[in-house]
Amino acid sequence: MTYFEGFIVPVPEASRDKYRQQANQFSPMFQEFGVQRQVEAWDNDVPEGKVTDFRKSVDARDDEKVVFSWFEYPDRQTRDAANQKMMSDERMTDAGANMAFDGKRMVMGGFDAIVDEGQGGGGSYTDGYVVPVIASKREEYRQLAQKMASAFRRNGALRVVEALADDVGHGKVTDFYRAVKAEDGETIAFSFVEWPDKQTRDDAWAKIMADESLKPQGEMPFAGQRMFWGGFENIVDTANARATADA
Repeated sequence: MTYFEGFIVPVPEASRDKYRQQANQFSPMFQEFGVQRQVEAWDNDVPEGKVTDFRKSVDARDDEKVVFSWFEYPDRQTRDAANQKMMSDERMTDAGANMAFDGKRMVMGGFDAIVDEGQGGGGSYTDGYVVPVIASKREEYRQLAQKMASAFRRNGALRVVEALADDVGHGKVTDFYRAVKAEDGETIAFSFVEWPDKQTRDDAWAKIMADESLKPQGEMPFAGQRMFWGGFENIVDTANARATADA
C-alpha cells in the first residue's frame, strides 16, 4: 500500500497565503524527488481537547492555525530516497531560510498504510486524526478501521486512509508520541478521510453518529481519550492540480 509522510504544522493565521504559495512553489521539486501527491489542509473545524488536540500537538500560539499535511509515496524506499535528495539539495536550503512556519515545532513522521479505500483528489475537505493504538492490537484496530472506512464511503467520503507509525522519531520539542501522550506499548495512527466538501462531511457524520451498528462495543484497540481529530480545508492538492492540467 501507499507510504505516507505525515505532518502537523503551526502556521501564523496571517501567513496563510504565503504558506499556500510556498507549498505550490515547492510542489514541482517534491514531485521531482518522488512525491506522488502532496496535500496541505488548513485548520477549519478543529476542536480544543481536554487532554490532546491538534493545537497542543505543535504548541500553537494564539495567532497560529494548524495545517494537516501529507506526502504520498509508492513505498518507504522511495520516501527514504526522496528525503535524502531533499536534505542535499541547495534549493531546499534556500527555501528553509524564509519559511512561513516554525519548523522547530512541526511534527512529522513516516506511516505505512493498513487501510486505503477510495480515490484521493477531487475534494475540498479533509478530516484528520492522530490516534494512540495498542501495538499488540494492531489487527483489531485494522479491522475496526476497515469497518469505519466502509461506513464513511457509504456516506459520501472519497477516500479513507489509516496508516500506522513506521518511521516516527522522538523530537526535542514536538513529535507524534508526545502529541497523544503515548504510553509504553502504543504506536501511532495517522489517519484521514477525504470529502467532496464540508457539507457532505457534516451530513455524513450526523448519519454515522445515529447508526447504532457503529456504536463502540467492547474494549477498543486504541486510547480514545487521547486521540484527537479535526476538520481541514484543502488549500493545496497536487492531485487536483494534475486533474485540472489534464482536463
